[in-house]
Amino acid sequence: MTQGSTGSSRRTVLATGAAALVAAGCSDSNSSDTGSTERSPAASAPASSPAAATSAAQSAMAQELAGTSDIPVGGGKVFAEHKIVVTQPKKGEFKAFSAVCTHQGCTVAKVADGTIDCPCHGSMFHIADGTVAQGPATHPLAPKKIEVAGNSIRLT
Repeated sequence: MTQGSTGSSRRTVLATGAAALVAAGCSDSNSSDTGSTERSPAASAPASSPAAATSAAQSAMAQELAGTSDIPVGGGKVFAEHKIVVTQPKKGEFKAFSAVCTHQGCTVAKVADGTIDCPCHGSMFHIADGTVAQGPATHPLAPKKIEVAGNSIRLT
């Protein structure tokens, strides 16, 4: 046998073996072989799309924080247990931010006179966008996702 034919023969054997493995991996999990109790990971995956599953999980996990009437226009409310602050800069416009001050990590304590105030070192943040109104903080509060549906404000 020549070197060229040996290489071709090896390629043929490898290709045939790879094709057999691919075919075995793609077999129908509903085949008549009932002796096996193992299922492939793909066969046990749910039929719904990952995006649909994520959306359903987020809706189920959305936790009600407050009613819209609980957040004063031009003010807001701190939810320390969730580390979030919700504001209403203008009537019907709700915003949410991290309640963790970007200066040294204290939890902000109150919303007053158009700012979100940190008690530790006096940092203040604008209720409309979380940007710094007064230092020593130099970075804005991180925005958080909320959902307003009817009279309910939910953390998403």
